[in-house]
Amino acid sequence: MAADRLSPLDATFLHVEDAASHMHVACALVFDGHPPAYEDLLEHVAARLHLVPRYRQRLATVPFEQGRPKWVDDERFDLRFHVRNTALPSPGSEYELQVLCGRVFSQQLRRDRPLWEMWLVEGLEGRRFAILSKTHHALVDGISGLDILSVLFAPDDEAAGTRAAWTPRVAPSGLSLLAEALVERATRPFEIVRGVRALLRGPRQAVSRLAETAVGIGAMTWAGLQPAPPSPYNADVVGPDRRFTWLRASLGEVKAIKNALGGTVNDVVLTVVTGALRRHLLRRGEDVSGLELKAFVPVSVRRENQRGTGTLGNQVAGMIAPLPVHCAEPAECLAEISDALRGLKESGQAVGAQALTELTGFAPPNVIQQASRLVTRQRFVNLVVTNVPGPQFPLSLDGRELTDIFPMVPLGSNLTFGVAIVSYNGTMNFGLVGDFNAMYDLDALPGDFAAALEELAGAAGVELSRRPEPALI
Repeated sequence: MAADRLSPLDATFLHVEDAASHMHVACALVFDGHPPAYEDLLEHVAARLHLVPRYRQRLATVPFEQGRPKWVDDERFDLRFHVRNTALPSPGSEYELQVLCGRVFSQQLRRDRPLWEMWLVEGLEGRRFAILSKTHHALVDGISGLDILSVLFAPDDEAAGTRAAWTPRVAPSGLSLLAEALVERATRPFEIVRGVRALLRGPRQAVSRLAETAVGIGAMTWAGLQPAPPSPYNADVVGPDRRFTWLRASLGEVKAIKNALGGTVNDVVLTVVTGALRRHLLRRGEDVSGLELKAFVPVSVRRENQRGTGTLGNQVAGMIAPLPVHCAEPAECLAEISDALRGLKESGQAVGAQALTELTGFAPPNVIQQASRLVTRQRFVNLVVTNVPGPQFPLSLDGRELTDIFPMVPLGSNLTFGVAIVSYNGTMNFGLVGDFNAMYDLDALPGDFAAALEELAGAAGVELSRRPEPALI
């Protein structure tokens, strides 16, 4: 059952979580049509749970913190605890849905239960309904989270298959967990020896890989030693309550901008974020001259053949990317960001981040826990910006089409604002989350993002089919 133990990175998301920093990823899913009956939704999810076995497992901790937690079957599993229902005052606006999202996403997941929730929300205007999904970051990253959605809401019944009766396995005792963890720790030096022998069998490739990793670790460490500048997106005290809003855009038009001005889709996205934050800072009276914010940009290292296979957990590295909010010209800003990201990729920063994460597997768990909390208290970055490619085909729930996915990234201990982007079926939607008090003006941010995208499209000579749509209050 060693494969059921959390990886060092998965465990980190448990260590850094506290009463104010909730480490769950979330999203609001908007569907066309009348909502299903609650009992029908329960049956729909139940028919697919065998495809996501982690959804029926809870965490078992090792006594005295002598090992990372393990996933074990939850003998008390009750689908009704995880799938819930509520309603907006009909007809509920998207703004009212966003307020509800903020409240639901502000609630911490129970550690003694499987780490996920799903809320059916009725009463959305325009003959629509929503499903709010919350899953702990220890269980999924952005890619595997979307893979789960693809399983739960695949067209027709192609994902359901044949389900067998589920009987939970008896959870190991605390003594058993402790003994197994101590055995794993004792045998770890032999794993290192086997790894060295494997390297010696392919010395040329090994030296090349080690050199690449060493350079990457150096680049990532140097980036982390440079403190991020003061900004409204960092605070010494961040509360548990969240605001949430979103913006719709077109993936095709973002690609057209990329084709006209150069760079990548991610470069264009970061340029839009930069332009939006410039507007936000100026509106708050901040001085942006010479100001360059620092964004942590997660990079998936999940292999393509692992997608859709039920492989969960976190398989991400990351880069610390500059956001030149001092730059007033969008095309120049895009060129600056493209050059910077190209340099970061050549420096191997993402490789270094992945290697540092893997190295934590050889440290005692209590040391990792203290180090994780210490790191999250430092101001290395101003915000997190994550861009996750989703399925480019329509998903549905019993014939009701999923029209929009609005994602939410969790906020670390000193971060007050985060941006998550998901491309789905030709759309590119931005989910914006903020600390309730520090980001009191979050509702104005979608307008800033829309204006930044329009300005960049104008510089590229790309005509937007419609103005990017923030929800109206």
